[in-house]
Amino acid sequence: MKKENKLASLFGRLFGNRNKQLSFMEEEQLQSPTRMIVRNFMSNKLGMTGLIVFLCIFLFVMIGPKFFVLDLSYQDNTQTNVPPISTMLSVPKELEGNVKDITPGTTYGVGIDNDGKIYTWGYTRVTSVIDVGEIPTLVQKAHIEHIAAGYDHVAAIDDKGNVYVWGSDRLGQDRLPDKIVSAMNMKKNLNFKQLEAGFQFTAALTEDGYLYMWGNGNMADIEVKEEYQGRIEKIALTTYNCVALLDDGTVVYTGLKTNAIASQMPEGLTNIVDISSTGNTVAAVDENGKITIWGNISDGIEQVPEMSAKPVELYGGIKHYTALLENGEVISWGNNVHKQSEVPASVAEKDIETVFAGFYQNYAITTTGETETWGLKGYAFGTDNLGRDILTRLVNAGQVTMTVGAIAVVISLVIGIILGGIAGYFGGWTDMIVMRIAEVIGGLPFIPFAMILSAIIGTRISVEQRMYLIMVVLGVLSWPPTCRLIRAQILSQREQEYVTAAQAMGVRERSIVFRHILPNVLSLILVSATLDFATCMLTESTLSYLGFGIAPPTPTWGNMLNGANNSIVIQQYWWRWVFTAAIFGVCTICINLVGDALRDAVDPKSNGR
Repeated sequence: MKKENKLASLFGRLFGNRNKQLSFMEEEQLQSPTRMIVRNFMSNKLGMTGLIVFLCIFLFVMIGPKFFVLDLSYQDNTQTNVPPISTMLSVPKELEGNVKDITPGTTYGVGIDNDGKIYTWGYTRVTSVIDVGEIPTLVQKAHIEHIAAGYDHVAAIDDKGNVYVWGSDRLGQDRLPDKIVSAMNMKKNLNFKQLEAGFQFTAALTEDGYLYMWGNGNMADIEVKEEYQGRIEKIALTTYNCVALLDDGTVVYTGLKTNAIASQMPEGLTNIVDISSTGNTVAAVDENGKITIWGNISDGIEQVPEMSAKPVELYGGIKHYTALLENGEVISWGNNVHKQSEVPASVAEKDIETVFAGFYQNYAITTTGETETWGLKGYAFGTDNLGRDILTRLVNAGQVTMTVGAIAVVISLVIGIILGGIAGYFGGWTDMIVMRIAEVIGGLPFIPFAMILSAIIGTRISVEQRMYLIMVVLGVLSWPPTCRLIRAQILSQREQEYVTAAQAMGVRERSIVFRHILPNVLSLILVSATLDFATCMLTESTLSYLGFGIAPPTPTWGNMLNGANNSIVIQQYWWRWVFTAAIFGVCTICINLVGDALRDAVDPKSNGR
């Protein structure tokens, strides 16, 4: 019971009304300087709020990198300038239970139902002025049989053989072959059975095995060898190429150019029953269920997992494959940056009828018409101009910025405490020399000096070495204020009785300064360090913002804000700077609130009594 009373009393002293009159005994209990500072600080609502918020941000940026792993080499031109969104896998309710076909695009999905109606979802704006979600009126009125989504355009074919293309058309994406145009004008149905879209080009295959390709011929190999026409059963598109499965079970490269897909094609590919592709590889499945993969292999995509049955369907995304097996099992493998290769446990519990995959999305349709999805759902904070996740970079950038600021403060404090302690205690010529040095360092124009130093060194050192340099520069150039503070405090403390007593007892002068005087001014040092921490963070970010600090791709809050130095970014891509500016601003404000609260807590007069 006594223990509970003591706890209640302590809680009341720490969090209760600071203006409450205390008894003589309570006043005596609070005479400890440390307890007095803690009590005053905890009764400061702004300071406590700032401390809690700062600790939350600190934990967020220090623990967050373990969950938001940063790959400095990662770039993806299919995901550039995507705003905060979480609906890339959100199939419309009207399509649920009535799916005929789904084709994933870069950041969106396109599907058709059994009635030939087309639907879109996700982030459909491929440029600032082009939105593939704005389906042409003719397409909306038509009965669509085939649909295909490319990087920046969508193609569709209706039940009458009419071909439609919308989205970006600046590189010939809508420039149909003459034979298709002629057939459309003559109301002749070419009977297409497959439609695929790649990077700025499209391919359509007819029932009688003829392949038509159109689009940007400068980027893609859209020519088709005549000897293959009339024999093609299925096609698979990479980013720039087309591979075909012929009626005799062989696989061929349809184009005329020599590239990795054509030159690395394995010999002896016979009895092939299915083919598929990613952005840079092609996969072929033989009658025994064996999968062979070739091309520009990366991300372990060639490491096909063991399968419990033969694959029935094989689909490829931009960097992964997904297969539906005879026993209904679904497996995915390859790159997993967006969890596109992690099949949910719920999929294994259901009877899967078919699978659709593309880019970073997967859709599995059950026998009851339900849709199971996995892969890229969106980005909480959007992406930047290189397709990098801003949330991931924000977390890792905070760790770098705070680390630089903290180490710079430590360096500054060590130098300031040592020189200030020596100058204040010994005085005389020692004091004069130290203060003149402090005045010279303090008189240097910090930002221009740091910029000049950074420019001189340039790219001669690595990114890691550059980060260490920034820490040292910030620490070495920011110690004079701390030195003056320590000197002033020691000048006032060295005349106190406890210093005289220590001298009379023969205590060494170094011990008097650092073991007796400094502990009595420790609270002021703590206040100074807190405020200097915010200053160093701001300075580092300023240097990085100006391009003279830590250079990309290593993120800091400063160089992330550098992208905002553009009116287009500010107006159209607000997410690229708002989140960074907000968390940086809140963090520095909270640090300053904590510093002010500590300063008030150290001052005996701040309690208002």
